[in-house]
Amino acid sequence: MNSAPAETGPEAIQAKPKMAARGVNVFYGDNHAIKDIDLDLYADKVTSLIGPSGCGKSTFLRCLNRMNDTIPICHVTGEILLEDENIYTSGIDVVQLRARVGMVFQKPNPFPKSIYDNVAYGPRIHGLAAHRTDLDEIVTTSLEKAGLWQEVKDRLDSSGTALSGGQQQRLCIARAIAVNPEVILMDEPCSALDPIATAKIEALIDELSGRYAIIIVTHSMQQAARISRKTAFFHLGEMVEYGDTTEIFTSPKEDRTRDYITGRIG
Repeated sequence: MNSAPAETGPEAIQAKPKMAARGVNVFYGDNHAIKDIDLDLYADKVTSLIGPSGCGKSTFLRCLNRMNDTIPICHVTGEILLEDENIYTSGIDVVQLRARVGMVFQKPNPFPKSIYDNVAYGPRIHGLAAHRTDLDEIVTTSLEKAGLWQEVKDRLDSSGTALSGGQQQRLCIARAIAVNPEVILMDEPCSALDPIATAKIEALIDELSGRYAIIIVTHSMQQAARISRKTAFFHLGEMVEYGDTTEIFTSPKEDRTRDYITGRIG
């Protein structure tokens, strides 16, 4: 089973996916890493991708903003639609795509610049601010949305790399937000953080969930249960099951999902 079931019930009236994968396969040379994935991703729901290490969830995540293009031996087939437009057509501006579909990586990666310049970098290169006052407003608003403004407002000229790990990750989220994305991808954003910093990131994801489509890869089933409305379980390159998070964790339909949830595989 690897197809995304249609939405049913009251949500179905207005539920149209922000992004949709249709028959997506990924090859690294002769290695068939991702196999025929169909998956709908919604603007008003956090979606978690779970599964054992090496199951393909991060590879699939990187397909959503064509990060796999940077790997010479990687080949992607199928369609990934953003607002009904296939992002793998030849005419797509990949730089603009990555502004619309931002990414936060496993390890915080602030630029070796000031806190201000970290957030201002994207708006500058995309021409989103005509004047310095506009840029100031974007930086302030992005840091506020990322829950970091109160902690850094008096030291915006300080290096972003001098912040704590959790603060650096929130700075990276602010950097992604600053270019007005429609989708935010997060590849295990809490794996390098302590429990207190993790709790702050999870609270932030909850706050942002109504504004952006958020897709998060996580090894933590507890985290997936806490923060997501939808969950997809990946195993050996296949998407085994996809549905409401509560149902995936309490009454999975597939034996492999049940075995992973109960710790028999993983």
